[in-house]
Amino acid sequence: MSEGTSLGMEDLSQDDIGTIEETAEDTILSRQTSVNLVPFVGQRFVSQEAAYEFYCSFAKQCGFSIRRHRTRGKDGVGRGVTRRDFTCHRGGYPQIKPSEDGKMQRNRKSSRCGCQAYMRIVKRAGFDVPEWRVTGFSNIHNHELLKSNEVRLLPAYCSISTDDKSRICMFAKAGMSVRQMLRLMELEKGVKLGCLPFTEIDVRNLLQSFRNVDRDNDAIDLIAMCKKMKDENPNFKYEFKIDGHNRLEHIAWSYASSVQLYEAFGDTTVFDTTHRLDAYDMLLGIWLGVDNHGMTCFFGCVLLRDENIQSFSWALKTFLGFMKGKAPQTMLTDHNMWLKEAIAVDMPQSKHAFCIWHIVAKFSDWFSVLLGSRYDDWKAEFHRLFNLDFVEDFEERWREMVNEFGLHTNKHVISLYALRNFWALAYLRHYFFAEMMSTSQAESINAFIQRFLSAQSQLDRFVEQVADIVDYNDRVGAKQKMQRKMQRVCLKMGSPIESHAASVLTPYAFGKLQEELVLAPQYASLLVDEGCFQVRHHTEEDGGCKVVWIPCQGHISCSCYQFEFSGILCRHVLRVLSTNNCFHIPDQYLPTRWCDVSSSSTNTFETATTMKDNSEKIHLLESLASTLVTESVETEDRLDAACEQIAMALSRVKDLPRTTHNAIDIAYNCPSESLILQDVEEADGIIRFTVGNSHESVTLGKLKERRPRDIVEISRKRRHCSGPCCLSVQ
Repeated sequence: MSEGTSLGMEDLSQDDIGTIEETAEDTILSRQTSVNLVPFVGQRFVSQEAAYEFYCSFAKQCGFSIRRHRTRGKDGVGRGVTRRDFTCHRGGYPQIKPSEDGKMQRNRKSSRCGCQAYMRIVKRAGFDVPEWRVTGFSNIHNHELLKSNEVRLLPAYCSISTDDKSRICMFAKAGMSVRQMLRLMELEKGVKLGCLPFTEIDVRNLLQSFRNVDRDNDAIDLIAMCKKMKDENPNFKYEFKIDGHNRLEHIAWSYASSVQLYEAFGDTTVFDTTHRLDAYDMLLGIWLGVDNHGMTCFFGCVLLRDENIQSFSWALKTFLGFMKGKAPQTMLTDHNMWLKEAIAVDMPQSKHAFCIWHIVAKFSDWFSVLLGSRYDDWKAEFHRLFNLDFVEDFEERWREMVNEFGLHTNKHVISLYALRNFWALAYLRHYFFAEMMSTSQAESINAFIQRFLSAQSQLDRFVEQVADIVDYNDRVGAKQKMQRKMQRVCLKMGSPIESHAASVLTPYAFGKLQEELVLAPQYASLLVDEGCFQVRHHTEEDGGCKVVWIPCQGHISCSCYQFEFSGILCRHVLRVLSTNNCFHIPDQYLPTRWCDVSSSSTNTFETATTMKDNSEKIHLLESLASTLVTESVETEDRLDAACEQIAMALSRVKDLPRTTHNAIDIAYNCPSESLILQDVEEADGIIRFTVGNSHESVTLGKLKERRPRDIVEISRKRRHCSGPCCLSVQ
C-alpha cells in the first residue's frame, strides 16, 4: 500500500453499509465505530483517543503496534493539541545518550528500525464540537509484520479485561500462584497453553496494583470519612448502600453549601454520568447548576457500582432526599436510556432533556462514512434544525433534510427523530434552562468536571478532594463576582429600560439582556390587532415573531419563548416596549434568580464618603483581601489562622455605624468614549456628582496630581452631551 492510500465509500461492500434493525431508543445508546477498518484521508473521529483506538485495532490486524509520536500544540495552552501523529512501534531510531561523566552508556537493544508507517490527525472545529480528521496515512513498513499468534505478545496488546481482573483477584485471595491462575484460566477459556491475551508478567503487575489499592478497605474508610464530616457539620448529607456481599454498592453525598445553593438555583440542573473512577470501576455522577452570575455551582455527587435503572433510581431518590424533596424544573443529562427511564419514574414533574453536545459528538461515527463528502453539509443543516424556534418549521425542514440526503431508513436518523422532544430547541423553548444549553456553559461545566477526574487517588480521600474543589470554585467565584461589581456597568444604549435592568440584574444577566437590547432597533414592530404586534427584522418582508402586550395586566409574551427558555427578555419584546413608551421592565420579567440579591445592601467597595483618601483605602483593602486568600490556602494552619482573624475583624467592623449614602457608578459608551457624570460640580478642587435626588450629592474628595485627570476633563465635556448620561441606582 503506498503512502497516503485511503479507502472511501466505493471500497465498502453493501454488507458493510447495511443497517442493523434496532429500536429508536436502543440506537441512541449505541457506540458504533466506523465500519471501514482501513484508515483513509478525510476520516473523522470524535477525539484523539477514538482515533488511537481505531488505528490500534487496524495495526493489530496487520501485525504491528503503534505509539504516539509528534504533536502540535500543548494541552492547556492556547488551542491545545491541534495535530497528533501515530507511528509504528518500530518507527525512529534509538538515541545514544552520553552519561554525566562523559562516558557512553550501555546501549540496550531496541526494536526501532526507522519504519515510516504512520497516521496523522488534525483537530477541526464544527458545530462548536471539535473533531479530528485524518490528513495523512501510510502503511509502508520496512520490517516483517508479525503473525496473529505473535502480535498478541506485543506489550501494547497485553491487556486484561475487567472480568479477568476480577477472577485474578479472587484467585489471589484463595492463595493460588500466578502459574496456577494462568493454567486455570486457559482451561476455562478453552485456549492453548500460553495463548491468553496477557502474560505472567502482566498478571504479577496487576496483583501489585491490587496490593496498592485495597478497594474494600477504601470503601470502609470512605463511609467513615462521611460519618466524620457529618459529625463536624450536621448539614452535610450522605447516604450509601451495601450489597449482599457486604461491598459498597452506591454512595452519594452533598455539602451544606450545596444544599443552600440548590435552594436558590436548583430550578435547572445538569446530571452528568459520562465518567467513571477507573481505579475503582465505579460510575461517577455529578449534579451541577448555574448561579445568578452564570458560574457553575455544585449540588451533589454519587458513585454507582452498576449502570442500570435501579442504580439511577437510587441516585435520584437519594438526591431528592438531600434537597428536601424539591425536584428541579428541568434536568439535562447525556442520552442514557436507563437514566431516562429512571427520571420519568422518580422525577415525573421535571422536564428531562438531552445535552446536544453528547449527541453531536457521535455524528462522525454515525454519518461520516455514510454521507462522505456531503457530511459537512448535512451537519450544517442539522445545526439549523436544532436552533429553529417553531415546531412546524422543524417538522417541515426535517422531512426536507431526510429527503435531500436519502436518510429515510437510517437507524440513527430514525432514533433522533423519535427522541426529538428531548433535544430539539423547538420542543424545549417552553421550559426554563437558564442558558445551560449554551456552548459557553457546556465548556464551563466540562472544565469543572475534569477537576474531579484528576482528583482520583484513594477512595476515602475522594470526598475531601471534592470538598476542596468545591471550596476552591466558591472562592474563585466570589472573587470574580467582587471584581465584576467593582467594574462600572457599561450602558451602550442609554435607554431607561437599560438603566433599570442594570440596577436590578447581575452583571452576567444584564450582559445577556444588553445583547438583545443592542439588536432590538434592527426590528420593525407592527400593530396587527389590539395588544398584538408582529415583529420582524428590517430585511424581512413577512414572517417574524408575534408579541402580545397587555399593559393594564403587565403581561407580555413572544412566540419565540426566549424568556420562558432563558429568563431573559428577547429583542422582539424589548422592541415593542421601547416603541410604546415603556421605560421600565415589569418586575415579573426580571426573575429573582437573575437578580443581584446584594444590590439593595450597602456595598463596602462602592460606598463613597467624604474621606480624602477613601478610594486608595478601598483598593488597598481589595489587594490585601486577594493576598490574604492566596497566602492562606497554602496550608491548613494558615487557613485556620486567617479565618479566625477575619472573623474577629468582621465582627468589629459590623459594630461600627453604617454610612447613609451608597452609589454604583453606571456609565455608557458615548461617541467620545469617555465617562460622563451627571450634574458634576467643581469647587475648590472637590468633585461632586448627583446620586438619585438632585439635592443629594456624594463627595469624592480632592483629586491628587498623580491621579488621572479623566474625571476633571470629562466633567468639562459634559456640556456637549444633550441628554442625561448617568443614572442612580437605589
